[in-house]
Amino acid sequence: MILAAAMNPETLRGIDDTIDRVRRGDRDALADLLAQYQHRLYRFLTRLVQDPATAEDLFQQTWLRVMQKIGKYDAGSKFDTWLFSVAHNLAIDHLRRRRGGSLDVSGETRATPAERLVSGTPDPLEHLLDWERCAFLASAVNELPAIHREAISLRFEEGMKLEQIAEVAGVPLSTVKSRLHRALESLRARLESPRGSVGRHDLPPTHKLSGPH
Repeated sequence: MILAAAMNPETLRGIDDTIDRVRRGDRDALADLLAQYQHRLYRFLTRLVQDPATAEDLFQQTWLRVMQKIGKYDAGSKFDTWLFSVAHNLAIDHLRRRRGGSLDVSGETRATPAERLVSGTPDPLEHLLDWERCAFLASAVNELPAIHREAISLRFEEGMKLEQIAEVAGVPLSTVKSRLHRALESLRARLESPRGSVGRHDLPPTHKLSGPH
């Protein structure tokens, strides 16, 4: 529902109008914009930093940064890509300060099972498995490195194209493809482990999950 609304041409035109009003300092327009993206943005941040309180703080910081930089937003690009890139930069800065090293490793602080599935509505990632297996999949996703969780979230929860993910993360397209491939292979390995209940046949092929662009 949320993804469909975000991709609707009428909705996109409405967002452009709202952004113009925000640029003129219309506080009501900012509230409208926040309402449009709050669920998706908070879900993304929680998936990335794995802590609801931190995600809430980063959520607020993101919108403050949006207000500061809205004049630099290029109307020719997609607003959600720009918005998520702002959130990405804040979240990655936070994770680097906390970990003090590469984010291409697993082992971040774990969230509770309830916090792992932040979405209040079904999303494509959750539909990869039936409801009985969804909790285990969420746990497996949560064990991925931050940059791989981000790629999975943007691709399958936000439905972004690979080029958009590259723009959000500030990396080459080839890096996005590599991250997605590694993330999906890691998920398969975890789901095929003795403690898992899902076999390789339950997950779509990697090329179908990461394409088309």
